[in-house]
Amino acid sequence: MYSAHGGGGGGGGGGREPRRGFLAELARAVTPRAALLVLGVLALQLGFVLSYVGAFHAPQPREVPIAVVAPEPVRAEVTDRLAALPDRPLDPGHTAADEEAAREELLRREIDAALVVDVDGTTDTLLVATGAGSSLAQAVTDVLRAVAADQDRQLDVEDVAPAADGDSRGLTAFYLVVGWCVGGYLCAAVLAISRGARPATTSRAVIRLLVLLVYALAAGLGGAVITGPVLDALPGGVVATALVGALVVLAAGATTLALQGLLGVAGIGVAILLVVVLGNPSAGGAYPGPLLPGFWREIGPALIPGAGTWLVRSVAYFDGHAVTGPLLVLAAWTVAGVLLTVLAARFRGAAEPGEAPAAGR
Repeated sequence: MYSAHGGGGGGGGGGREPRRGFLAELARAVTPRAALLVLGVLALQLGFVLSYVGAFHAPQPREVPIAVVAPEPVRAEVTDRLAALPDRPLDPGHTAADEEAAREELLRREIDAALVVDVDGTTDTLLVATGAGSSLAQAVTDVLRAVAADQDRQLDVEDVAPAADGDSRGLTAFYLVVGWCVGGYLCAAVLAISRGARPATTSRAVIRLLVLLVYALAAGLGGAVITGPVLDALPGGVVATALVGALVVLAAGATTLALQGLLGVAGIGVAILLVVVLGNPSAGGAYPGPLLPGFWREIGPALIPGAGTWLVRSVAYFDGHAVTGPLLVLAAWTVAGVLLTVLAARFRGAAEPGEAPAAGR
């Protein structure tokens, strides 16, 4: 029998573990895999700071598409003057036959502003659309007010597609899309790691995609109801907004599932990089594309948040105009995500103990 003093333990102290140095304890506490993941988190954090501050620290209008409405000799003179402004804040090369045509182009989202010149007086009219982002409308207004002051002219501003009273600075669409994207990649991440970080089998991958589809429909409808009837923060039909939301969630979620299937846990980090670090600051929310530096202005329309924000604003304020391109972007992310999720499961999937391995592995 063991004695009360631990006589059966080999002298009352033989069971103690030998002391280890700090490096040995560190190696046991933080595995090489964990160290790599921590470094990845650090890279994402620094990338977040670089991307957001880089995009937002010095917003300046750059080649904002604007139409000049005036008889030809006057139009050419005004266009040349605007095109010669330092740093090219405006792109005045767009034409509109008259004021009514300019309004139509604004509502079709072909231009971001229109200057209607009063050739018989000294007060011109600037047409803007704050539903597309009030910061952009304000930036164009500031530029043209300065030009008018230099010419001893006055400038009246008319908003042809104003943001709703509950849509502060036209940001509701952006925040709604951010919420949808967060839900999409978090739902996918939970589904992906619910049984470990290994790729799913083909059947399990298909089931996860179907669950994601149901979640996307619920999230799209929920977001549309909250921002519409509940908060009165966004006009537009609930059904149309909900369908846009479902597509945004599905695109973000399917992309996350695909990246996790291809890269493991690190794939979730890559999804965050694409959606949060690069996608959100370039989405045209706080500052629409013409106010962003070149890199963010170029990548924004090709990423999920940018396409989603454009679509929601088009549905809410522009009667669904100019939606083909963003719809194709979201569809491409969704289809690619679905296909890569299934292919990764088929060729890299790991079966649970006792199950048959995935076909083609």
